Amino acid sequence: MELLSVPSSLLSFGNATCIGLAVAMVCLLIHLVKNRKGHNYPPGPLPLPLVGNTFQLDFNNLPESLSQLGKKYGNIFSLQIFFENSVVLNGYDAIKEGLVTKSEDTADRPSIPMFEHLGMHKGIAFNRYGQCWKEQRRFVLYTLRNFGMGKKTMEERISEEAGYLCSAFQATNGRPFDPFMVINNAVSNIICSIMFGDRFEYTDSSFQRMIYLLKKLFELEAKPITQVNIYLSVVMNFTRAQTRCVSNWGFTVVFHAVLRTKGEKSKSGETLPLRSFIITRFLCFQNKDNPNSSFTEETLLYVIADLFVAGTDTTSNTLRWSLLMMLLHPHIQKKVHEEIDHVIGSDRPPTIEDQSKMPYTSAVIHEVQRYGNILPFALLHMTFRDTNIQGFDIPKGTTIIPNLTSVLKDKNIWKKPYQFYPEHFLDSEGKFVKNEAFIPFSAGTRK
Repeated sequence: MELLSVPSSLLSFGNATCIGLAVAMVCLLIHLVKNRKGHNYPPGPLPLPLVGNTFQLDFNNLPESLSQLGKKYGNIFSLQIFFENSVVLNGYDAIKEGLVTKSEDTADRPSIPMFEHLGMHKGIAFNRYGQCWKEQRRFVLYTLRNFGMGKKTMEERISEEAGYLCSAFQATNGRPFDPFMVINNAVSNIICSIMFGDRFEYTDSSFQRMIYLLKKLFELEAKPITQVNIYLSVVMNFTRAQTRCVSNWGFTVVFHAVLRTKGEKSKSGETLPLRSFIITRFLCFQNKDNPNSSFTEETLLYVIADLFVAGTDTTSNTLRWSLLMMLLHPHIQKKVHEEIDHVIGSDRPPTIEDQSKMPYTSAVIHEVQRYGNILPFALLHMTFRDTNIQGFDIPKGTTIIPNLTSVLKDKNIWKKPYQFYPEHFLDSEGKFVKNEAFIPFSAGTRK
């Protein structure tokens, strides 16, 4: 009997089907393994294979999305975003226990491929919890606490830069203008003076380029696709231009650091070494005989980048929100102005000693950060070891998402959570009081 021949197209279809089934089986197996948790694991919405709970989240308004899920599943609940297991902390009590009481348990950072691609895991903010991170954190805290020994103090640098900022405002002669760049320039110059030992003129084209690239970096980080990318093992939908923009920002900062510390020509033609306080201190910590030392030139560059990013965006956003709130609430602006006139007057610049005498102004500044919600999330944490938070068992290696918005907008803590209300930080006698739930920039060991 003649054997029937099988068409090659049918064989190809059969092979493709087998491969597809095999892939589906592997994905399902991974899904089951990832979801094999203890009976005391935090509850949460049922994840789908491959994507987990990704499509149940609104990445355009992630804080509110997580707050709504918290109403259904409680202040501690679990999510699976693609293949990553995460636990969300909502509310002050949960965040305090997770980040403060159990600070070492949750002190690690998850691996974020996008940031590792840029080398940002070699600094402080995204560094894994361990000896390197401890050394760099100790170094930075020591340096900033002792900043100004034999040099300009931090207060002097801020006061000087405030003078330049006011002059830039006055130069507009009352015409409408966008304060974004000039405020960013001023705040960035404070960081530059610490990092590089000098400030830049606002008209410096290289400085403007650096600020522009920094602005683009923050815009890129805020995009929903970037939020999704954080949970993926491969970088998705990153255009070549975007990657180049972020990389150029890092190289620009480093380039200027090198220029400012190499030396400048004096009027007589001699080369005068200019070395910033932080770089000088870093070199003192170096131990070239220890091959495992974290004090390398590469680490220094990323530590500088971390401090620059962390110090610039938060402060400039606070100042811009302050301007907006003063414009929208002229009666509050009037009270702040009256207190400034009473305590400081118009014949001298403010000093740090004035702060304790200005309760209303202090309350306004704190309320700006609470209401403006400058940093809706703390940076992602990861459990360093198995832990228990508010009765739930959370295994080692679980991503922790602290939802700061759920604290700063909690109606059980704040009288008017969705209104700008400086009285949140004043007692019945008009004295300044700082609410312990005021955590605009996270809490605990990695704050």
